[in-house]
Amino acid sequence: MGIWRGPDGIEVEAVVLNDRPCLRVTRRVGERRVLLAYCLDVREVGEHVDLAELVAT
Repeated sequence: MGIWRGPDGIEVEAVVLNDRPCLRVTRRVGERRVLLAYCLDVREVGEHVDLAELVAT
């Protein structure tokens, strides 16, 4: 699947959850990664991060 990184430790990862594709949005806080949201589409991801700042890794 794909992974995109943004500023402030944001990471968006394409995952499968309960047999459904979704996008997991997390943020690194110190040594920990904190879940912000599971999103069903890119529009929802845009509510948590500026999509223009994401870079594929």
